[in-house]
Amino acid sequence: MRTLTSADPEYDEARALFNRSIDKHPAVIAMCDSPHDVVEALGVARDRNLDIAVRAGGHSVAGLSTNDGGLVIDVRPMNDVTIDPGQRTAQVGAGVTWGDFDAAAQEHGLAVTGGRATSTGVAGFTLGGGDGWLSRALGLACDNLLSVDLVTADGRQIHASESSHPDLFWALHGGGGNFGVATSFQFRLHPIGPTVLAGLLAWPLEDARDVARAYRDLVRHAPNALGSALVILTGPPEEFMPAHLVGRPLLAVAVCYAGEVDEGADVLRPLVGMDPAVNLIGPMPYTEFQIMLTDPPGFHHYWSADYHDTFDDQAMDIFLRAGANRTSPLTQQLLAAWGGAITDVPDGATPLSHRSTRWVSHPFAVWDNPADAPANIAWVRDFRRDIAPHTNGGVYLNFIGAEGQDRVRAAFGDTNYRRLASVKATYDPRNTFRGNQNIHPA
Repeated sequence: MRTLTSADPEYDEARALFNRSIDKHPAVIAMCDSPHDVVEALGVARDRNLDIAVRAGGHSVAGLSTNDGGLVIDVRPMNDVTIDPGQRTAQVGAGVTWGDFDAAAQEHGLAVTGGRATSTGVAGFTLGGGDGWLSRALGLACDNLLSVDLVTADGRQIHASESSHPDLFWALHGGGGNFGVATSFQFRLHPIGPTVLAGLLAWPLEDARDVARAYRDLVRHAPNALGSALVILTGPPEEFMPAHLVGRPLLAVAVCYAGEVDEGADVLRPLVGMDPAVNLIGPMPYTEFQIMLTDPPGFHHYWSADYHDTFDDQAMDIFLRAGANRTSPLTQQLLAAWGGAITDVPDGATPLSHRSTRWVSHPFAVWDNPADAPANIAWVRDFRRDIAPHTNGGVYLNFIGAEGQDRVRAAFGDTNYRRLASVKATYDPRNTFRGNQNIHPA
């Protein structure tokens, strides 16, 4: 195990996270190459009475993968990916990012639901549930778990699966990093690609009220293969963007169709027929589409989210109005389509509640100047206040910051939360792993 402190030249790079608003200084960063290193790091933390955080991709918008003055267990060195194309399975180290995982699996025309940003870590994404472009077709990432290897707070190395520690395995389907340090995951893979129908349609926002409703109504009856989201963004200064749209607010539909290309084209024909100013929909490698939408690091972020059973015209007007009033050109306003395979899993089969949710609103504030933080945070909170009458009370924790214990409970519901608390009491009775969306031991 290699350790870094503030005296080491690599320390500042190692502690940096995706969200520039998080600027914390752990006492020790333990770069762990193996489960044995994790056991050793936990012993160091125990001996020195240090708080623990676990870092993989570093994409937690709340900065849950670091701390001030504690010990960070950094699993990024555990970055091996092994694909078994015959069994359609993948063994993936906890330090792997979705870009590397996708690339390895796509060599065999296989995939599983991954992060919409390829720099997202497999570990935190999956343990939090794992929603991506393929969710409607394949379910969440956690729905495709076959096993998880992890190290518990007392140093035990456990293999959790349906037949081994099934209570813990259940909890790892969305319960986050509350139960130990995951070191490896085994996934079930599915035939996807390597070419899919994917891309972006975009319209000037002021002309797109009818488009937003048409998109909503199309998704209501679309095949599960259609993964998509409605996105309000600012026209970027890219070659594909008409000059008169650069810097203007746009309404976009992002699409990844996990089926036959021609079938996907038929499904999308009503939207394509609405005269988009930008049409980037076409056959492309799945990995190329994933890279297309990866956000660069180095900006300030504040996100939130809510679940919706329906999204009527009034809700859509609130969504569009907030998108038009974004306080930063970097900010995006997202409405992700759920349903499909996500709803095929009963609420109690995993910790995640509200599986029948059809839409997830996701205000995604991004800015560069630190002085702009209050205005951007207020924009997110104002939208949540306005959209509240149209929500069902649930939330996807990977999409939010540190919003309190009530929101953690809302993600699971009372019954599932009590069961999670019982599992927590078995595997982490002293709440050693509390630097997360925390579940208190029963």
